[in-house]
Amino acid sequence: MNKLNPQQQAAVKIIDHPLLVLAGAGSGKTRVITEKIAYLVNQGMAARNIAALTFTNKAAREMKGRLTKLLDDKQSRGIRVSTFHSLGLDILRKEYQVLGYKSGLTLFDEQDKLTLLRNLITYSSADYDSDAVELYNKQIGDWKNAFVTPERAVSTASPENQLIASLYMEFTRFLKAYNAVDFDDLILLPVVLFQQNPEVLEKWQNKIRYLLVDEYQDTNITQYQLVRLLAGNLGRFTVVGDDDQSIYAWRGAQPENLAQLGKDYARLKVIKLEQNYRSAGRILKVANQLIANNPHVFEKNLWSNLGFGDPLRVISHKNDRAEAAQIVAEIIHHKFRNGGNYADYAILYRGNHQSRLFEACLRENNVPYFISGSTSFFAYSEIKDILAYLRLFVNQEDDAAFLRIINTPRREIGPATLEKLAAYANQRTISLFTACFELGLTQVLPEKSIYRLQRFAQWVTESADNIAKGDTFAVITQSIEHIGYESWLVENSKTQAAAERKVKNVADLIAWLKRIASNEGAEEKSLAEIISKIMLMDILERNSEEEAGDQVSLMTLHASKGLEFPHVFLVGIEENILPHQSSIESENIEEERRLAYVGITRAQKSCTFSYCTHRKRYGEISECEPSRFLSELPEEDLEWSNKQQLAPEVIKARGKANLANLKNMLSLDS
Repeated sequence: MNKLNPQQQAAVKIIDHPLLVLAGAGSGKTRVITEKIAYLVNQGMAARNIAALTFTNKAAREMKGRLTKLLDDKQSRGIRVSTFHSLGLDILRKEYQVLGYKSGLTLFDEQDKLTLLRNLITYSSADYDSDAVELYNKQIGDWKNAFVTPERAVSTASPENQLIASLYMEFTRFLKAYNAVDFDDLILLPVVLFQQNPEVLEKWQNKIRYLLVDEYQDTNITQYQLVRLLAGNLGRFTVVGDDDQSIYAWRGAQPENLAQLGKDYARLKVIKLEQNYRSAGRILKVANQLIANNPHVFEKNLWSNLGFGDPLRVISHKNDRAEAAQIVAEIIHHKFRNGGNYADYAILYRGNHQSRLFEACLRENNVPYFISGSTSFFAYSEIKDILAYLRLFVNQEDDAAFLRIINTPRREIGPATLEKLAAYANQRTISLFTACFELGLTQVLPEKSIYRLQRFAQWVTESADNIAKGDTFAVITQSIEHIGYESWLVENSKTQAAAERKVKNVADLIAWLKRIASNEGAEEKSLAEIISKIMLMDILERNSEEEAGDQVSLMTLHASKGLEFPHVFLVGIEENILPHQSSIESENIEEERRLAYVGITRAQKSCTFSYCTHRKRYGEISECEPSRFLSELPEEDLEWSNKQQLAPEVIKARGKANLANLKNMLSLDS
């Protein structure tokens, strides 16, 4: 506590009022939350009655790590530090019966949702656009994030959205029949549960007697409802947020939730954390001036004791290839001149497509790099499909695997058939696979549907038997050929190149599984052992903290939030990129400005802006304008590198420094 500044100490000690902590970038918000948890425990509150909610597993792990240094095992026993969605899943797993579910809830990912929606559309008599499935999926997600239930959507949707509202109702009905929920349901359903069952709410309020919420500006309407219900009328909470770093409106985040707290809790206290422990003063001055162009409910001004620092550089390039080449050359030159590590440098951009030229240049120059947020091998739909088949071969009780592949490729088994099968299985408390063979199924399904289900189930049984008896991977390869999966991939891929990539991924998966099975000459593993290992690897990969090592970081501005780097390059700072064209058209410039602000405040020592006068788009060269945000920055704190030639003495000094550095490196090697 002694190492906290006065504002941080005040935020820790206020426990008898609802509290909003406005924490600017780099102001030590995680430290405040963990110190406050320790303070609550030391004041006599049981750790099991405290919950801290974050938005990512990485943030939760960091918080838990810090708590281990503040509390011993006995003091911290039972404390809940998790994401919103983990808490929601825990609530649903404990209260599933109240909501009419059975145990063992299945969690649908995005691919599972899209598959179900496509099936509903295919078998519907309504006039749906089969190419608009992702649009329908987004609208349903938006409704869930805004706490709009299916019933409310149907009664309040605009005429053009009535059809989607009906699909939302159908989608929800089928999810329930499959004993499944999606990611957004993990927040929506607990709110519905608490609103409809006061006694269940009271039980959870007694469990969670104090609530702390990180990154509160990123909460959506449904998450705000969950916080309000758990915190109760007394407002037993501390929320920490920064409206200037709210950059997730596209997924339902409501920075207005910060202001809403003052309306809902008259006793609310507000504390501002404005001292920044990350960046040089000039970086903060530039960031403050930029964000001042946005309207604010709460005014704040970041400051630092880390020195004023050098001007922020602005570089222009004739095209995007030149931009990538020069930025990579700058990184190599800067590291060579100053020492340090490649991990000190980050290249931040608005969209993932901007990384390609930088990757190529970094590879050409043998500079190691790390792309944050790149797609996991396990996330590809074709990998999930094949793994689902293998899961079902080793465990016929796996309902999630059954649902994923029963119609992949198509077997003319419609969603209505699956709904009735699921209802029957739920009633009998058996798996979907087992239900396929029950005589009672003739009471709920026509003979043709039962035949198709049983033909599939018998094939799974035969394949599983053959795998147990013979050459595992020969049988797996035959099974993939038998279902015509490769042809199905080709038919359902948008381009030939995409189809080839997917086919290669499947081949790579099988080859990789073979290597795992016969690893290091040990006794060959069974398919069940291999699948268990793979599923664990998948979970670990999804939950692991991304470790870049000594590599240049490439990432989107969205992905950079919460991170920091000594040297930051913000690239593609042009109109129609930052701010993005869609935001210009929808007049949502404020969020784009916040995105630029987040990028600037990642920098500790230096920040460089880069833009092009011409850029290749859709195969054609087009002219580009520098971003309007550059004109909003204080001119006296910028150095426009392209407007001035380096003085001869500077070039000479650089040469001497490089030569000395080279001699030093050679002497170390010898």
